[in-house]
Amino acid sequence: MPQQLSPKETAAAPPTIARAPRPAVSAVPLALTDRDNEQDVLAFLSERPAHTVVMSGYIRDNGLESPFNRGTFYACRDSAGALQGVALIGHAMFVEARTEEALEAFARLAQRHRSTHMLLGEQDTIRRFWAYYGAAGQTPRLFCRELLFEQRWPVEAHPPVEGLRLATLDDLMHVMPVHAALAYEESGVNPLESDLPGFRLRCARRIEQGRVWVLVRDGQLIFKADIISDTPECIYIEGLYVDPLERRKGHGHACLTQMTRRLLERSASVCALANEQNLGAQALLLKSGFRLRGNYDTIFLERAAAE
Repeated sequence: MPQQLSPKETAAAPPTIARAPRPAVSAVPLALTDRDNEQDVLAFLSERPAHTVVMSGYIRDNGLESPFNRGTFYACRDSAGALQGVALIGHAMFVEARTEEALEAFARLAQRHRSTHMLLGEQDTIRRFWAYYGAAGQTPRLFCRELLFEQRWPVEAHPPVEGLRLATLDDLMHVMPVHAALAYEESGVNPLESDLPGFRLRCARRIEQGRVWVLVRDGQLIFKADIISDTPECIYIEGLYVDPLERRKGHGHACLTQMTRRLLERSASVCALANEQNLGAQALLLKSGFRLRGNYDTIFLERAAAE
């Protein structure tokens, strides 16, 4: 027979608390336009700055609507109007979703876009996203595992590297082939062959924005690093390169450390991704004071035949 509570025990039992229902999340993501509140979107993304830095950087550079974003920003909101997710769907796909409903909604929407080059995000997010997206989405072409590294102040001081500077358009002839080779090594696609005019434009624009650091000596590119996104919370760099003939001489460590010290004067952190098989890049980041912060997945996708 079930044991009954005594009057004393009954009186001591905690009362049942009625919880307010959570606002429903819209199942239809809406495209963000320049009429939307940009600061509202940036505030949402800044809650996890290292993980959303690419989207935040695009918005700060280009606004919510721009061909330079190479895609469209979408938002999911709950019934009270609060943001529950933001995604960029286009050439590349990035998703920041705080609810499973928002994540699924973005995945269903992305299935209708057939020209995406890659999907990048935290491992768990990509796994869950793919569970909704994979059956009717683009065919995966290549899977890569990435490691997220982050650097914060303080940074080890070194003697200044003579000649380390921001690139100018005169350096474009050095920067373009090196960056294209890095992209080919990672994705299997050479942008010099697939989109030469667009690739040249993007490289030149990044230089004009003051986002490319180089060390050039006697006409030879010794070191290069690109700033992809620049926000007060986090700066994201990629395209780290050291001339193979100049490696193991300390150039990469000295240049990266000096550059990072300068960047941390205006941002709380600097982050970078390294392919898990690129042990050299990982060693350089760790030696320069970066710390491992997370695991990421990149999925390169087959484009539609018309593309």
